[in-house]
Amino acid sequence: MTVSIRASLLLSAFAMAALTAAFAAPGDTPEDGKAKPAHPTHWTYGGEEGPEHWADLSPENRPCAAGLQQSPVELSGAMSADAPAPVPHWIPANSTTVANNGHTLQVNIPTGGSITLEGKSYALKQFHFHHPSEHTVDGKAFPLEVHLVHAASDGDLAVVGVLFEEGAANPALDPIWATAPIKEGEARINAQIDPYRFLPPVVGVYRYEGSLTTPPCSETVHWTVMATPATASASQLAAFASLFPWNARPVQPLNRRYVLKTSG
Repeated sequence: MTVSIRASLLLSAFAMAALTAAFAAPGDTPEDGKAKPAHPTHWTYGGEEGPEHWADLSPENRPCAAGLQQSPVELSGAMSADAPAPVPHWIPANSTTVANNGHTLQVNIPTGGSITLEGKSYALKQFHFHHPSEHTVDGKAFPLEVHLVHAASDGDLAVVGVLFEEGAANPALDPIWATAPIKEGEARINAQIDPYRFLPPVVGVYRYEGSLTTPPCSETVHWTVMATPATASASQLAAFASLFPWNARPVQPLNRRYVLKTSG
Protein backbone atom coordinates (compact mmCIF):
# COMPACT_ATOMS: atom_id res chain seq x y z
CA MET A 1 0.00 0.00 0.00
CA THR A 2 1.31 3.45 -0.86
CA VAL A 3 2.16 5.51 2.21
CA SER A 4 0.94 9.11 1.99
CA ILE A 5 2.53 12.40 3.02
CA ARG A 6 -0.25 12.78 5.53
CA ALA A 7 0.87 9.59 7.18
CA SER A 8 4.46 10.77 7.14
CA LEU A 9 3.60 13.60 9.51
CA LEU A 10 3.00 10.96 12.18
CA LEU A 11 6.54 9.57 11.94
CA SER A 12 8.72 9.85 15.02
CA ALA A 13 11.70 12.20 15.07
CA PHE A 14 14.01 9.21 14.56
CA ALA A 15 12.07 7.97 11.55
CA MET A 16 11.95 11.46 10.07
CA ALA A 17 15.72 11.76 10.35
CA ALA A 18 16.11 8.45 8.54
CA LEU A 19 13.67 9.61 5.86
CA THR A 20 15.66 12.80 5.30
CA ALA A 21 18.87 10.82 5.00
CA ALA A 22 17.28 8.60 2.37
CA PHE A 23 17.05 11.57 0.03
CA ALA A 24 20.81 12.09 0.12
CA ALA A 25 21.00 9.72 -2.85
CA PRO A 26 18.10 10.88 -5.07
CA GLY A 27 17.11 9.89 -8.54
CA ASP A 28 17.87 12.21 -11.44
CA THR A 29 14.79 13.50 -13.24
CA PRO A 30 15.41 16.90 -14.87
CA GLU A 31 12.91 19.70 -14.38
CA ASP A 32 11.61 19.39 -17.95
CA GLY A 33 10.30 15.91 -17.07
CA LYS A 34 12.08 14.12 -19.92
CA ALA A 35 13.12 10.50 -19.55
CA LYS A 36 16.25 9.85 -17.53
CA PRO A 37 19.36 8.68 -19.41
CA ALA A 38 20.56 5.10 -18.89
CA HIS A 39 23.34 6.28 -16.55
CA PRO A 40 22.15 9.61 -15.12
CA THR A 41 24.53 12.01 -13.46
CA HIS A 42 23.90 12.14 -9.74
CA TRP A 43 23.17 15.60 -8.31
CA THR A 44 21.76 16.99 -5.10
CA TYR A 45 20.86 20.29 -3.46
CA GLY A 46 23.82 20.34 -1.10
CA GLY A 47 27.37 19.19 -0.54
CA GLU A 48 29.84 18.10 -3.20
CA GLU A 49 27.05 17.43 -5.72
CA GLY A 50 25.06 20.57 -4.90
CA PRO A 51 24.26 23.57 -7.12
CA GLU A 52 27.72 25.12 -7.00
CA HIS A 53 29.16 21.87 -8.39
CA TRP A 54 26.50 20.88 -10.95
CA ALA A 55 28.57 22.06 -13.91
CA ASP A 56 31.44 19.82 -12.84
CA LEU A 57 29.34 16.67 -12.72
CA SER A 58 28.74 16.30 -16.48
CA PRO A 59 29.66 18.15 -19.69
CA GLU A 60 25.98 18.63 -20.47
CA ASN A 61 25.65 20.61 -17.23
CA ARG A 62 28.06 23.33 -18.39
CA PRO A 63 25.28 25.98 -18.63
CA CYS A 64 24.79 25.68 -14.86
CA ALA A 65 28.03 27.67 -14.46
CA ALA A 66 28.71 29.24 -17.87
CA GLY A 67 25.17 30.28 -18.81
CA LEU A 68 24.16 33.92 -18.78
CA GLN A 69 20.39 33.37 -18.56
CA GLN A 70 20.08 31.11 -15.54
CA SER A 71 17.11 30.64 -13.23
CA PRO A 72 15.76 31.30 -10.66
CA VAL A 73 16.20 35.05 -10.15
CA GLU A 74 15.26 37.84 -7.76
CA LEU A 75 12.04 39.39 -9.08
CA SER A 76 12.03 42.75 -7.32
CA GLY A 77 13.02 45.74 -9.42
CA ALA A 78 11.00 44.45 -12.36
CA MET A 79 10.14 46.96 -15.08
CA SER A 80 6.45 47.73 -15.63
CA ALA A 81 5.48 46.66 -19.12
CA ASP A 82 2.61 45.51 -21.28
CA ALA A 83 4.32 42.16 -21.95
CA PRO A 84 1.61 39.61 -22.68
CA ALA A 85 0.89 37.03 -20.01
CA PRO A 86 0.32 33.42 -21.07
CA VAL A 87 -3.28 32.49 -21.74
CA PRO A 88 -4.09 29.14 -20.11
CA HIS A 89 -6.26 26.52 -21.80
CA TRP A 90 -5.87 23.91 -19.11
CA ILE A 91 -8.15 20.89 -18.84
CA PRO A 92 -8.98 19.20 -15.51
CA ALA A 93 -7.28 15.80 -15.67
CA ASN A 94 -8.36 12.49 -14.18
CA SER A 95 -5.48 10.26 -15.30
CA THR A 96 -2.55 11.67 -13.36
CA THR A 97 0.26 10.24 -11.30
CA VAL A 98 2.49 11.74 -8.63
CA ALA A 99 6.13 10.71 -8.51
CA ASN A 100 8.60 11.14 -5.71
CA ASN A 101 11.80 11.28 -7.79
CA GLY A 102 14.12 12.03 -4.91
CA HIS A 103 14.31 15.71 -5.80
CA THR A 104 10.66 16.76 -5.61
CA LEU A 105 7.07 15.63 -6.02
CA GLN A 106 6.14 15.73 -9.69
CA VAL A 107 2.60 15.36 -11.01
CA ASN A 108 2.57 13.99 -14.57
CA ILE A 109 -0.38 15.00 -16.72
CA PRO A 110 -0.90 13.14 -20.02
CA THR A 111 -3.65 15.50 -21.24
CA GLY A 112 -3.72 18.72 -19.25
CA GLY A 113 -4.35 21.27 -21.95
CA SER A 114 -1.95 24.07 -22.83
CA ILE A 115 -1.06 27.73 -22.64
CA THR A 116 -0.65 30.23 -25.46
CA LEU A 117 2.28 32.61 -25.15
CA GLU A 118 2.87 35.25 -27.82
CA GLY A 119 0.86 33.23 -30.31
CA LYS A 120 2.64 29.93 -29.65
CA SER A 121 1.09 26.88 -28.01
CA TYR A 122 2.80 24.98 -25.19
CA ALA A 123 1.30 21.73 -23.85
CA LEU A 124 1.21 21.17 -20.09
CA LYS A 125 3.42 18.17 -19.29
CA GLN A 126 3.90 18.17 -15.53
CA PHE A 127 4.17 20.31 -12.44
CA HIS A 128 6.36 19.99 -9.38
CA PHE A 129 7.22 21.78 -6.15
CA HIS A 130 10.15 23.51 -4.45
CA HIS A 131 10.68 24.29 -0.76
CA PRO A 132 11.53 27.05 -0.16
CA SER A 133 10.59 28.96 -3.29
CA GLU A 134 13.33 29.33 -5.89
CA HIS A 135 12.30 32.81 -7.05
CA THR A 136 12.53 35.54 -4.44
CA VAL A 137 10.90 38.97 -4.04
CA ASP A 138 12.78 41.70 -2.15
CA GLY A 139 15.23 39.00 -1.09
CA LYS A 140 12.46 36.95 0.50
CA ALA A 141 11.87 33.30 -0.29
CA PHE A 142 8.36 31.92 0.09
CA PRO A 143 7.74 28.55 1.77
CA LEU A 144 6.63 26.80 -1.43
CA GLU A 145 6.62 27.27 -5.20
CA VAL A 146 4.97 25.20 -7.91
CA HIS A 147 6.31 25.07 -11.48
CA LEU A 148 3.84 24.17 -14.23
CA VAL A 149 6.03 22.98 -17.10
CA HIS A 150 4.82 23.34 -20.68
CA ALA A 151 6.56 22.30 -23.91
CA ALA A 152 6.09 23.44 -27.51
CA SER A 153 6.46 21.10 -30.47
CA ASP A 154 9.89 22.60 -31.24
CA GLY A 155 11.25 21.89 -27.76
CA ASP A 156 10.84 25.39 -26.28
CA LEU A 157 9.64 25.41 -22.70
CA ALA A 158 7.28 27.78 -20.91
CA VAL A 159 7.05 27.46 -17.14
CA VAL A 160 4.42 29.13 -14.98
CA GLY A 161 5.51 29.57 -11.37
CA VAL A 162 3.19 30.20 -8.45
CA LEU A 163 4.54 31.24 -5.05
CA PHE A 164 2.78 30.12 -1.86
CA GLU A 165 2.64 31.93 1.46
CA GLU A 166 1.22 30.54 4.69
CA GLY A 167 -2.50 31.15 5.01
CA ALA A 168 -5.70 29.37 4.09
CA ALA A 169 -5.39 25.74 3.03
CA ASN A 170 -5.22 25.08 -0.70
CA PRO A 171 -7.59 22.22 -1.58
CA ALA A 172 -5.69 21.55 -4.82
CA LEU A 173 -2.75 20.23 -2.79
CA ASP A 174 -4.74 17.72 -0.72
CA PRO A 175 -5.12 14.85 -3.24
CA ILE A 176 -1.45 15.16 -4.21
CA TRP A 177 -0.21 15.23 -0.63
CA ALA A 178 -2.50 12.32 0.32
CA THR A 179 -1.20 10.10 -2.50
CA ALA A 180 2.47 10.97 -2.86
CA PRO A 181 4.95 8.26 -1.79
CA ILE A 182 7.27 9.21 1.05
CA LYS A 183 10.08 7.30 -0.69
CA GLU A 184 11.04 7.27 -4.35
CA GLY A 185 8.19 5.84 -6.38
CA GLU A 186 5.00 6.73 -8.24
CA ALA A 187 1.31 6.49 -7.43
CA ARG A 188 -1.93 7.17 -9.27
CA ILE A 189 -3.96 10.14 -8.00
CA ASN A 190 -7.57 9.13 -7.54
CA ALA A 191 -8.94 12.64 -7.90
CA GLN A 192 -9.32 15.24 -10.61
CA ILE A 193 -6.39 17.64 -10.91
CA ASP A 194 -7.27 21.15 -12.07
CA PRO A 195 -4.24 23.46 -12.57
CA TYR A 196 -6.47 26.54 -12.43
CA ARG A 197 -6.89 25.92 -8.70
CA PHE A 198 -3.25 26.85 -8.10
CA LEU A 199 -3.66 30.35 -9.49
CA PRO A 200 -4.05 33.26 -7.05
CA PRO A 201 -7.14 35.46 -7.46
CA VAL A 202 -5.21 38.63 -8.34
CA VAL A 203 -3.91 38.93 -11.89
CA GLY A 204 -0.37 40.14 -12.54
CA VAL A 205 2.82 38.38 -13.59
CA TYR A 206 6.58 38.62 -13.81
CA ARG A 207 8.17 37.54 -17.09
CA TYR A 208 11.76 36.91 -18.10
CA GLU A 209 13.94 34.59 -20.20
CA GLY A 210 15.75 31.89 -18.26
CA SER A 211 16.65 28.26 -17.79
CA LEU A 212 15.75 25.04 -16.08
CA THR A 213 16.51 25.33 -12.36
CA THR A 214 17.92 21.79 -12.29
CA PRO A 215 20.67 20.13 -14.32
CA PRO A 216 21.40 20.46 -17.20
CA CYS A 217 20.22 24.10 -16.65
CA SER A 218 19.28 24.48 -20.35
CA GLU A 219 18.50 28.08 -21.29
CA THR A 220 15.30 27.28 -23.17
CA VAL A 221 12.63 28.51 -20.75
CA HIS A 222 10.17 31.40 -21.06
CA TRP A 223 9.38 32.13 -17.42
CA THR A 224 6.14 33.51 -16.01
CA VAL A 225 5.80 33.88 -12.24
CA MET A 226 2.52 35.01 -10.74
CA ALA A 227 3.00 38.34 -8.94
CA THR A 228 0.51 37.52 -6.18
CA PRO A 229 1.16 34.45 -4.03
CA ALA A 230 -1.38 31.72 -3.45
CA THR A 231 -1.82 30.29 0.04
CA ALA A 232 -1.25 26.94 1.70
CA SER A 233 -1.85 26.02 5.31
CA ALA A 234 0.93 25.54 7.84
CA SER A 235 0.24 21.80 7.92
CA GLN A 236 0.34 21.55 4.11
CA LEU A 237 3.67 23.37 4.01
CA ALA A 238 5.05 21.21 6.82
CA ALA A 239 3.98 18.04 5.02
CA PHE A 240 6.06 18.87 1.96
CA ALA A 241 9.00 20.13 4.03
CA SER A 242 9.04 16.83 5.93
CA LEU A 243 10.00 15.12 2.68
CA PHE A 244 12.12 17.84 1.13
CA PRO A 245 13.70 20.10 3.77
CA TRP A 246 15.47 22.05 1.00
CA ASN A 247 15.10 21.54 -2.75
CA ALA A 248 15.69 25.02 -4.14
CA ARG A 249 18.50 26.32 -6.32
CA PRO A 250 19.92 29.69 -5.20
CA VAL A 251 18.98 32.79 -7.21
CA GLN A 252 21.19 33.49 -10.21
CA PRO A 253 22.59 36.75 -11.64
CA LEU A 254 20.35 38.64 -14.06
CA ASN A 255 23.35 39.77 -16.10
CA ARG A 256 21.93 41.86 -18.96
CA ARG A 257 18.39 40.56 -18.72
CA TYR A 258 15.29 42.42 -17.60
CA VAL A 259 12.40 41.14 -15.52
CA LEU A 260 9.11 42.57 -16.75
CA LYS A 261 5.99 42.96 -14.64
CA THR A 262 2.49 43.37 -15.95
CA SER A 263 -0.70 43.96 -14.01
CA GLY A 264 -2.93 42.10 -16.40
